[in-house]
Amino acid sequence: MISGINSTLSAMQAFQKKMESVADNTANVNTDGFKKTKVTLHEGTGRSIVPQVHRIETPGPQVYEQTSEGSELVEKSNVELTEEIPQMMLNKRFYQANIKMLQVEDEMLGSLLDIKKL
Repeated sequence: MISGINSTLSAMQAFQKKMESVADNTANVNTDGFKKTKVTLHEGTGRSIVPQVHRIETPGPQVYEQTSEGSELVEKSNVELTEEIPQMMLNKRFYQANIKMLQVEDEMLGSLLDIKKL
């Protein structure tokens, strides 16, 4: 029972890390030269989930901008909001599902303790 709670908590921490990555990417969508990050989840020891953060080095679009020294080619951010927004919505649902699992595990543990009292 306790290992299920630990597993659920590690999943919640992993999805929190994914949400932080999406938030950082979204906040820097207009930052010149910014490289987005992506979080992948891997199975750890003891049924835990381990998030791994990777920087995506693909170049962003390049546009000409007028500067004090004339027209220069500037690399923009490689963040695509069409990828980040759906990922954010999925991560929110995954986090909510893990909260529900934690509530169910708590109820089961409470029922088990009530039975033991009898």
